[in-house]
Amino acid sequence: MAHHHHALIQHFVDMINNHDVSTMPQHTAPGHIDHNPVVADGIEANQAFWAGVFTAFPDVKVVMHDLVVEGDKVAGRFEYTATHQGPFLGIPASGRTVNFQSIDIWRVQDGLLAEHWDQLDMGDIFRQLGAAPQAAAHA
Repeated sequence: MAHHHHALIQHFVDMINNHDVSTMPQHTAPGHIDHNPVVADGIEANQAFWAGVFTAFPDVKVVMHDLVVEGDKVAGRFEYTATHQGPFLGIPASGRTVNFQSIDIWRVQDGLLAEHWDQLDMGDIFRQLGAAPQAAAHA
């Protein structure tokens, strides 16, 4: 089972690195539940979200650093690098490069990603895009 779950997440990573949302049905369930407030439930909403990411960050790449499998759950740590070349969450293109990490957890059902939770520092991403104030320097 762990090997299958690893291959499932690799399909997800490949979808991002190839910028090809048409492959999403190979790894994501039609009734996918997403616990991220900017991504609606369902495979179509997930495809629309990623299509928007690929428009805003046409060179986005992700690297999987860790993957842990336990029962029907898969947890991973991922690192993203991209250049902001289109609007993203209401932020106009800045031309800035961003680098951030996420920790994602999926529930697998019937061989597909059925539910998703993630943690990432959106404040840091907004700062990198120039859309949030820089933290004050410590004296």
